[in-house]
Amino acid sequence: MTSVTPDVPKHQKAKALKPGSRRPAKELCSECGLCDTYYIHYVKEACAFLNQQIAELEAMAHGRSRDLDNEDEWYFGVSQDMMAARRIEPIPGAQWTGIVSTIACEMLERGLVEGVVCVQNSPDDRFQPMPVIARTPEEVLAARVNKPTLSPNLSILEQVERSGMKRLLAIGVGCQIQALRAVQAELGLEKLYVLGTPCVDNVTREGLQKFLETTSQSPDTVVHYEFMQDFRVHFKHEDGSIEKVPFFGLNTKKLKDVFAPSCLSCFDYVNSLADLVVGYMGAPFGWQWIVVRNDTGREMLDLVRPLLETQGVSSSGDRRQAVQQSIPAYEKGVTLPMWAAKLMGVVIERIGPKGLEYARFSIDSHFTRNYLYVRRTHPEKLDDHVPEFAKRIVGQYQLPDS
Repeated sequence: MTSVTPDVPKHQKAKALKPGSRRPAKELCSECGLCDTYYIHYVKEACAFLNQQIAELEAMAHGRSRDLDNEDEWYFGVSQDMMAARRIEPIPGAQWTGIVSTIACEMLERGLVEGVVCVQNSPDDRFQPMPVIARTPEEVLAARVNKPTLSPNLSILEQVERSGMKRLLAIGVGCQIQALRAVQAELGLEKLYVLGTPCVDNVTREGLQKFLETTSQSPDTVVHYEFMQDFRVHFKHEDGSIEKVPFFGLNTKKLKDVFAPSCLSCFDYVNSLADLVVGYMGAPFGWQWIVVRNDTGREMLDLVRPLLETQGVSSSGDRRQAVQQSIPAYEKGVTLPMWAAKLMGVVIERIGPKGLEYARFSIDSHFTRNYLYVRRTHPEKLDDHVPEFAKRIVGQYQLPDS
């Protein structure tokens, strides 16, 4: 009697790329981590920068792709519900109030998942991302606070499959989640939950250092930072103080080259393929913005609703003129004197776009910039790489001819 050896999945026969080797997406690689595993077998189909397939993966994840006759869905994607929220009792040390960490901890404690893909920081550098599979709430809480650098979250996918884990929560940004959705059927999971955060303008660790040294008065004490709805960058320092720098006072000429080419080629700011998205850009100042995309996302949010204060989303102001004026200003690397930047920030904070209109302002500003970047650096990719919803957003504005 002969024994039958089960077929080994094709991807398990593939070999991960060695650290530092050239990636299939070349300079557009976002270092998502897929190529650090044998799932590189699927990279031509899965990589967000080799095969843009948001519409197809939306249909798979949510049951439909976004409605292109609905302008709100151009911007925010498929959704069942949208709100502003904050924890009634914030988690100490969280970047905001700790909603993402709370959801992950609740799912582990209730046995809904066996592990959480999240990102801690390396022991010797608070900004160096270290992807882990957290199996306890303590390990989740060790990952709180954003790491504003390119992060190989998917580098742990081999560990997931080999562990025999069947129920998993993955936390990540758009490019990571697109690749994850493309290979999720190969992971051997019974249930995958995806908790997304919006993302724009990540940098390498070296680029981050340049940004901090160019922008903050005390770069070595920065704990975290964020581009906020009041049109200022907020730097939190080790002593708890908050340093605020107006957007319009940033040294654009010096900073143009710090952002990763992948981020300058990205059109998924709002993490279209996550089940649930937790960010801030569509919420009032001090609140977080939540988008429920499907029933799985609603299940995740319902776990923590008793711990949250919520309110509906709102929108006011008009972004269009500000966006149109920002296009040539960015192109020319215009930087205002700090006194003028602060004055403009105060004026725009009072009369400028707020709530969802601020979110649209941010999306418009980045999509027009990114469209021009792709058109100039990769014209051969322009038509296939830019999603239809992004083309419609960009089409509202007058762009330079070259």
